[in-house]
Amino acid sequence: MKFFYPYKRLNRPVTVRVTSASLKLPDGTRDHLDTSAFSTPQRTVALGVAQHEDWLSGRIALSATLPPGAIAPDAPWSDLRVLAVLTDGDTNVRTTVDLHQDAPDSKEWSGEIEVLRDDHVGRAELAVHAVATVDGVQGRTITETDVNWTIDVTAEEPLGGLRLDVKQASFSKSAREWLRPYADAPWVVDASGRLPLVMINTDVEGFADLLGGEAGGMENKVHELLVSQMATDVWTAVFHSAVGDLEVEPDGSPVFPADWQGEVLREMLPDVAPGLSAEEALRRVHRRRTGDAGWVELQTRVHYAAVRRAGARQALTHVLRALQQNNREDTP
Repeated sequence: MKFFYPYKRLNRPVTVRVTSASLKLPDGTRDHLDTSAFSTPQRTVALGVAQHEDWLSGRIALSATLPPGAIAPDAPWSDLRVLAVLTDGDTNVRTTVDLHQDAPDSKEWSGEIEVLRDDHVGRAELAVHAVATVDGVQGRTITETDVNWTIDVTAEEPLGGLRLDVKQASFSKSAREWLRPYADAPWVVDASGRLPLVMINTDVEGFADLLGGEAGGMENKVHELLVSQMATDVWTAVFHSAVGDLEVEPDGSPVFPADWQGEVLREMLPDVAPGLSAEEALRRVHRRRTGDAGWVELQTRVHYAAVRRAGARQALTHVLRALQQNNREDTP
């Protein structure tokens, strides 16, 4: 449903990314959760991933990017504020905090919000609103997130990772003619559609069964390693697709895409261009891709970011441990 407002607003949403999460424990210490506790594509934070039953509160750090025009000198509003709002319909708890502008004239705002364990029983919704004085009326919302984040206080994983469309086909005999030149590949990634598409080649004997099976022991570890390798390829492909056709503002600044491509960029840029705000990281990557130098050197960082999100190190560690265990069992 489309809403109409009696005042001027922005026609693009706020984009939000969780940057870290931690739990406060009864002894006063904090358990800083790994990045696997939250997923930007799924917009979910799973506070149960640390497996602490007695944690007191969670601290969620987030970064919000306002759309173009929000801080323009001639904008028809003043007294701009950016608010993070955590709402739990089950317990009727609502928590609001102000985010702070990262730098003068920056569209990036950041801050932290506390999630009190006693206030929540399941899932809470995290939204961000930009409010301002418009036509003399204070506190009017000029834009907000279009899809909220979910803060789950019990879940042990953030409900998956990158959203994908996975299909199987015989590459050599497929009706999709574009697959036939890749008959020797076990899988290929097509990042040109609404969702990234991963095609599994059924011509590789036993490969589809291994990926889809639920066998235990070493086969399970090999399955995990293969999936992580595929995921690395997917993250790499979708990153290049996302930066390949960026919309650019009149001043030459690239704009984050509003669909899954924007989600991928926000997920990977902290590792591709560490130490920079999301906006500056995107500008740096865009300059290197469209400039005369620096793009090739950046590929190591892109691959590193993809490997981290694919969980390749963990999968390799599990395989090596399983091999060591098998060797010990085989040794008389």
